[in-house]
Amino acid sequence: MPTVAPMLAEVAQMVADPGRANILSMLMDGHALTAGELATVAGVTPQTTSSHLSKLVERRLLVVERRGPRRFYRLATPLIARMLEGMMTVAASGPPRFQPPSRIDDEMRRARTCYDHLAGELGVALTDSMVERGYIELDADGGELTPGGLTFLTGLGTDLVAPARSRRAFCRPCLDWSERRLHLAGRVGAAIAGLAFQRGWIRRRPKGRSVEITADGAAAFRQLFGVRI
Repeated sequence: MPTVAPMLAEVAQMVADPGRANILSMLMDGHALTAGELATVAGVTPQTTSSHLSKLVERRLLVVERRGPRRFYRLATPLIARMLEGMMTVAASGPPRFQPPSRIDDEMRRARTCYDHLAGELGVALTDSMVERGYIELDADGGELTPGGLTFLTGLGTDLVAPARSRRAFCRPCLDWSERRLHLAGRVGAAIAGLAFQRGWIRRRPKGRSVEITADGAAAFRQLFGVRI
């Protein structure tokens, strides 16, 4: 009888290496980076990074984009980001381990991207607000944007039109590893994140997936969503 156990073990082995785990984590914001950029993040030599990337591409966890003479690597699909976020949730719920306080950890918990949508305290707070206002209906199994939610988001200027032949989920939950609660993903979640970047409510930090909430963003989230963060 066929079993997925060998394939599961293979994927787990891919992620288990600290260097590859760092590479995958860095790419969870949906962007593409060069091998050189990823070598710095992974903390290993360029030669070792090249070996890691080759294995990740071969296993179809990453894909390569060629831009002129340069090669950029990104997660193969949003499904990879969902898998990694789920693994982070399991890891965070394990036995406590001593770690010195980290500013980067605090920034990640406050606000970050999870592939192309918002996570952390900000992502969960926005999701809670939209549920409380009746804009979305969300549970662990799925989500739906209500007519009121559609009116609200289109009024803000979000683009919810799906690309041709898109198989992307429209509105779905994603379990937040740091908050242990649901935040909003799918095209709806991506549209909100895209609007926040476009309006300057949030901006990317130089390194990592954490984002900075600007003064304009804090005001907008409070006035439009009723979220104080």
